Amino acid sequence: MNQTHVHLLTLLAGIAGMLMAASAAGFVLQRRLSPDGSNAVIENLNARIKAWWAMVILIALAFLGGRAGVILLFALCSFAALREFVTLTNARRADHWALAAAFFVILPVQYYLVWVDWYGLYSIFIPVYAFLLLPIVSALRGDTDRYLIRIAEVQWALMICVFCVSHVPALLSLQIPGYEGRNVLLIAFLVVVVQLSDVLQYVWGKLLGRRKIAPLLSPSKTVEGFFGGVASATIIGAGLWWMTPFAPLQAGSLALIVALMGFFGGLVMSAIKRDRGVKDWGHLIAGHGGFIDRLDSVIFSAPIFFHIVRYWWSLT
Repeated sequence: MNQTHVHLLTLLAGIAGMLMAASAAGFVLQRRLSPDGSNAVIENLNARIKAWWAMVILIALAFLGGRAGVILLFALCSFAALREFVTLTNARRADHWALAAAFFVILPVQYYLVWVDWYGLYSIFIPVYAFLLLPIVSALRGDTDRYLIRIAEVQWALMICVFCVSHVPALLSLQIPGYEGRNVLLIAFLVVVVQLSDVLQYVWGKLLGRRKIAPLLSPSKTVEGFFGGVASATIIGAGLWWMTPFAPLQAGSLALIVALMGFFGGLVMSAIKRDRGVKDWGHLIAGHGGFIDRLDSVIFSAPIFFHIVRYWWSLT
């Protein structure tokens, strides 16, 4: 067993330990406070813990499956997220060809480019070529009603659900001296820090939260929760330096950046949901809403993390 697998299994064992502790706590709380399932908070908590088990197992299998498993996992996540986003748009019959191109041409081509490590093209394919192609396809159908809004929604959907998310598996292609064959740990670092930041913001908010940070966008987020969660995630990120090519201070700084971008990404996704008048993007994941509800923090942090690491540490 190589060092990459040792570090990955160590991380997964730690996450499994936290989930087992959470499951035990949820079981005790249910027995004491909600034996008949009447306490909505406890029931939601246990639903979230069960969903986390399923998601962690799925991600672990993808990680252990190597490059192909990781790229396939995030391609499927992009497809599911894009489907959720499109259901909330003003798409009309005239947009069907543009939407078909988004799902069955642009998305697979983007991930193929990531697979073959064509950085010069996958870094501009969607924001340049796809953004120019889609308005042409829709314009040829001749429907000008709310044309600008319809096209902008599809372009934004591709940017969020495909372009940004594809930067997660793109981390596998970075050539970092002395870190060869271990890039999957960069993905693990990013996902763990961002998700723990979300969880810890919730926890600190429940414990100490008093002042709402964005009451119109996300009433549950508080100033205290934000600072406590981001600070905790930064410390945890610094403590995970051993699985990265970074020194402890560098790991902590990157953790701070991705935690901040994850928070702002969550706010942007909340703003879109409020505009569309929905609470969750979907209901596929029990207790967690849809795929975008789980990816919202990763969406904004992944491209920033990728480009910082590529610029400062990678040879490519």
